[in-house]
Amino acid sequence: MAIRRIGQILVDLGFITDDQLENLLEEQQQRSGEMLGQIAINLNLISEEQLAQALAEQMNMQVVNLGDMVISPEVIGMLTEPMAQLYRVVPISFKDNVLTIAMCEPQKLSVVDELRSFLGYEIRPAVATERDVTRALERYYAAGGESVETLIADMEQDDELQAAVKALETEGALDLSSAEALADSAPVRKLLNMVLLLAIRDHASDLHFEPFEKEFKIRIRADGVLYEMVPPPRHLSLAITTRIKVMADLDIAERRLPQDGRIRLAVGGHPVDLRVSVLPTMFGESVVMRILDRSVVMLDLNAVGLDSTTLALFREVIRKPNGIVLVTGPTGSGKTTTLYGALNELNTLEDKLITTEDPVEYDIDGIIQMPVDASIGNSFASCLRSILRQDPDKILVGEIRDLETAEIAVQASLTGHLVFSTLHTNDAPSTVTRLRDMGVPPFLLTATLEAVLAQRLVRKICQQCREQTMPSTDTLAQLDLSPDDVVDKKFFRGRGCAACNGTGFKGRTGLFEYMPINDHVRDEINRGGSTERLRDVALQSGMRPLRPAGLEKIYAGITTVEEVIRETVVEA
Repeated sequence: MAIRRIGQILVDLGFITDDQLENLLEEQQQRSGEMLGQIAINLNLISEEQLAQALAEQMNMQVVNLGDMVISPEVIGMLTEPMAQLYRVVPISFKDNVLTIAMCEPQKLSVVDELRSFLGYEIRPAVATERDVTRALERYYAAGGESVETLIADMEQDDELQAAVKALETEGALDLSSAEALADSAPVRKLLNMVLLLAIRDHASDLHFEPFEKEFKIRIRADGVLYEMVPPPRHLSLAITTRIKVMADLDIAERRLPQDGRIRLAVGGHPVDLRVSVLPTMFGESVVMRILDRSVVMLDLNAVGLDSTTLALFREVIRKPNGIVLVTGPTGSGKTTTLYGALNELNTLEDKLITTEDPVEYDIDGIIQMPVDASIGNSFASCLRSILRQDPDKILVGEIRDLETAEIAVQASLTGHLVFSTLHTNDAPSTVTRLRDMGVPPFLLTATLEAVLAQRLVRKICQQCREQTMPSTDTLAQLDLSPDDVVDKKFFRGRGCAACNGTGFKGRTGLFEYMPINDHVRDEINRGGSTERLRDVALQSGMRPLRPAGLEKIYAGITTVEEVIRETVVEA
């Protein structure tokens, strides 16, 4: 049955007239994206209570008045503070495995599905006004809301939980049903849900669960740096890792071999992919979760940090009909994100784009993406060979790891394809040396290679707590600068605030070294010139090294001196 429109319901309930509805619809067209009910409130045509009543009528739900309710701490405790704030819902009752929640946007049906997936209970939604929900969240969660620390403290004092763990440990062989029951217990679920939500909220890239002899650590990698959370009790390591393995659909009985899996979540209405890697260690299983959140990563060349000159040059080269464009740098330096940004710009109806990746990190509409699986013989080389039979115009090869892949990439570019790929080298000039060392003949490199972009990621200063500072003489010396060189320059740092979790940094940006392969560079490649000689020729052709690119971002107040020192080296 089709859901009735909210405007018609407001008219049927006598809250507005037909003429007022027409005016509201015209106003909504001008305010693209804004909900009709909210516009009616802003124009003082209806009250929040009347909108709640209309929404309840539309969604066939009950209206609740949170101001008149006294909700028990047990029910409030069923939803952690990050989850309640993220979804803007308030739990109001729990009976027969059904949790009733109050929400001000009942039309967001995905919230009910996501909470059901996270909590394992049946969810029954009810409608409350936005004002009531905000006040209830402040009342029940803002002051004495749960945190990871309080959750862990409660778990340490939970006699029932400790007894279950002790019984499991003394049984000798692992009792699968007991282990699964423990992993499915409310405290373990709640802790893991909170850790996951905090990591996703803080835009973390990885979550580490690490067992040691006397402790069990949880660490989060955010903006490229690991931060340790309050460690949960050591005896819960088995329950937490088992819970993760259940979520990732892995074999909980297998504890001697590495396993890989994935967890698909929907958080706040957008999909989040968690890649799970389980590794057996001396003291239990170590688990690392790679968090792939499409809403955080901007697959846009304008957003990666390229300066206007380099961006214009790179855009020019990626529109060439054939050739090889390489992006280089260490693991985690944002190479794939830059290439995704390039593919996004080239993603038109006129061209066929195919990628082969290990693994496919982000799904992009309009691009054929093929995962590499070495365990079944599906290597980069074999995938690339098959891709060439699919009539592509542009190809992305996740990484050139061996001569076979390099040779097929060269052949593909010679036959009229534009090939993008990545390589693990320290800078742009050493990429040519690496390919020569692999066995690619210099004459093929000069015929196919069009450009090399080396990159690093540095943390950006938090704009909420940014303040001016002056680096010490020793620090400036590491940048090969003296105080006289920076008399008219300004330096900044982040003091640390709630917005950046006290780190002084929020987000990351790229430093780039762009080396176009022009005639001078080609001549040097054909002569078999060394990396140093190639670097000199590239610098004469206008290449700007990573360190000067970093200095530019320091002077612009984007990053700090320490970040650039950490990620770049002084040119010889």
